[in-house]
Amino acid sequence: MITVSPVSFTSDEWRSRISEFPCRTIYQHPAWISFVAETQHATPFVAELHEGNSRIGYFTGLTFQRFGIKVMGSPFPGWSTAYMGFHLEEGVKRTDAIIAVMQFAFHELSCAHMECMDRSLSVEDAAHSSLPYNLYTSFEVDLRPDEKQILANMSREKRTNLRKAEKSGLYIEEATDDQFADDYYKQLREVFSNQGLTPTYSHGRVQALIKHMLPTGNLLLLRVRDREGRCIATNISLGESTRGYVWGAASLREFQILRPNELIFWHTFRYWKARGAQFIDLTGNAEYKARYGAYRIHLPWFQKSKYPLLAQLRNSARELFRMKQRIYGKLSASHGGAPAAMDWRARDLHC
Repeated sequence: MITVSPVSFTSDEWRSRISEFPCRTIYQHPAWISFVAETQHATPFVAELHEGNSRIGYFTGLTFQRFGIKVMGSPFPGWSTAYMGFHLEEGVKRTDAIIAVMQFAFHELSCAHMECMDRSLSVEDAAHSSLPYNLYTSFEVDLRPDEKQILANMSREKRTNLRKAEKSGLYIEEATDDQFADDYYKQLREVFSNQGLTPTYSHGRVQALIKHMLPTGNLLLLRVRDREGRCIATNISLGESTRGYVWGAASLREFQILRPNELIFWHTFRYWKARGAQFIDLTGNAEYKARYGAYRIHLPWFQKSKYPLLAQLRNSARELFRMKQRIYGKLSASHGGAPAAMDWRARDLHC
């Protein structure tokens, strides 16, 4: 039987503990937990798991209140966060660990809803459990081959566009300045506006991300500039252990003919490969990502409510947010900018 014991570590202590586990993700890093805690008004929750007298690992999550209801997320939709979950010793059954933490969350922490997505838990394992889940789908690139092969795995169109970007005089700039959040968010708003939408998160969230993660050395901020020095594309990625993650990408439509996106993605792949990453997750299910040599991955996202009605409310909230996003996108197009209220809604309901 697995037991759950809350623990309190300083950031340095927690960093030392998780470094023992090669399967860790950037979303379990203490700086990332601080980022989520600030932007989501959430409280970090770390627990040590035992089986008998043996410590078998740790769980990472955060709790927060919505409409008077306490929720545990590891992660939760809207956090701009992918895989959290567990650090477990070899041989520990992860579905048993999830059940143990869910029971603790419901009975000891008085949570009414919990969600969990663990990068090391397969769909096959989830299917053999009694736990309810949905599928999260993304695209991943294998960085283990040499650069020549990684490039060859990209579509011919992408390789051609990469050469065009280089011949057009575009160049990459690795950024550390305060202006980057402004450049990125301006381009992001244009990307969403072209689809009749507004961004699903605020400018303030990008600033908080940079504040917490840049000092760790695990964050890469990239600009593409043209021959005149104009910033025409941006990209945000992160890395930890053997995996990198693309967090966000944006570019200006009028410069798309110069193909800055191919240049910035290729630089991102090479950067994280050089730092020991074996895979890079492009975080999202957009089909164009396959042309970068990526393959589709599926992971179970567990969602369980203490009361059945809460699951329905959770799904309704997601649909309500998407509808509001479309409405605010139309208003933005009509008035030349998103209403100020949209920033609050994006922070609170981003799914």
